[in-house]
Amino acid sequence: METIDIEAEAFVRSLATAILSPHTGECLPCYLDRVIHDTGCDSTLRLSRHYRDTFAPRATALEHQLESAGGFCDCEVLMNVYWSISDDVYPCLGVRRGSTKPCGLWHRHRRGDPWF
Repeated sequence: METIDIEAEAFVRSLATAILSPHTGECLPCYLDRVIHDTGCDSTLRLSRHYRDTFAPRATALEHQLESAGGFCDCEVLMNVYWSISDDVYPCLGVRRGSTKPCGLWHRHRRGDPWF
């Protein structure tokens, strides 16, 4: 492989890592909102799993909880599970490490909640 190829591949990997890595204290819905804008949704919970594995590895039931609330892919998590309380969800208000709860910019939708 040419040196330029190796350098280019390393650069692309560093960009991907920078985009996909949760920021310190960033909550799950803020992370999903930020990353989906950059990468799109691939119809899986790939980003939610990545967040869990990186930030909250003890949250082993996260996928089941999201799917039970109607979040079968990352974009559905933002449509069906967590609703932003305003159009401005940046910067994240922060959560403690290991938490999968939303920060104060998001509302967890529950069955019976009215649709706004």
